[in-house]
Amino acid sequence: MQSLSSSILKILIIGLFVSGCKKVPNNAITQLTEGGALGNLHIFPSDNAWNTDISKENTDPNSDIIIAGIGNEVHLHPDFGTVWENAPIGIPYNVIGKDQPMKSITFQYNYESDPGPYPIPPDALVESGSDRHVIVVDTFHLKLYELFDAIRNQNNSWSAGSGAVFDLTSNALRPDNWTSADAAGLPIFPGLVRYDEVVEKGEINHALRFTVQNTRNAFIHPATHAASNSSNQNYPPMGMRVRLKAGFDISGFSPHIQVILKALKKYGMFVADNGSNWYISGAPDSRWDDDELGELKTIPGKYFEVVKMGTIIQMQK
Repeated sequence: MQSLSSSILKILIIGLFVSGCKKVPNNAITQLTEGGALGNLHIFPSDNAWNTDISKENTDPNSDIIIAGIGNEVHLHPDFGTVWENAPIGIPYNVIGKDQPMKSITFQYNYESDPGPYPIPPDALVESGSDRHVIVVDTFHLKLYELFDAIRNQNNSWSAGSGAVFDLTSNALRPDNWTSADAAGLPIFPGLVRYDEVVEKGEINHALRFTVQNTRNAFIHPATHAASNSSNQNYPPMGMRVRLKAGFDISGFSPHIQVILKALKKYGMFVADNGSNWYISGAPDSRWDDDELGELKTIPGKYFEVVKMGTIIQMQK
């Protein structure tokens, strides 16, 4: 998955942005620009799991074993940035307003997907690489649309492996054992590190998303799905949450990286997919400083701990 070059444009709302959970006015203008800033749009209610402070929660009794399995000496890796081998690094997103036309969708996993149509822009940004995620944030209707393995057909309809629609004003989860556009059944967008939050606002107020190589065939809410055949109790279930240890000294990092590390202490990050260990997801942007993001690569996994897990649900095939 790769990041955004300066020639790639993102869709966002210009003019009046959303305040809290208010709708964008009817006369808001939608046009192409770079950045993807969302103003004051609130992604899910304040008591949603993504927005919950877990810094004071108990540590899971199996934390040391699970963290060691992911890799005590394996370092964090920012899976986002600018460009690598002529492709954008990260998972892009599209921001739309009131009148975006809807497109029909054909799903491979139709039985676990929310049916279309979806309001996909004609030049929607699609994630580079095999996952080909398409993310659309509807700031007027306060909906989040996400597709996995998305392909635009010649007739401008779309095909995808799976898709999910989330109400940004609700805490409702997907049904147990249902996937989304992500293996864990979680929304992807709330877990992305975004340039507008890190650099422009200087604060991330939500948990992040990361991947691990080995997971077990189980999940913890807010996840609703697993993608493994393993029953190894020392592997993370999908939806497991980790946090950066409170005593980890972040003072030597650049101010922008400190923003990310503060979020990792306060909100942590969810296991959302199988992939490389300790890869943190983010949105591509040509304005990222890749060398600065590289500071994250100096932090080994041993400085993380597992937040005490709730009910672990065995995945039903």
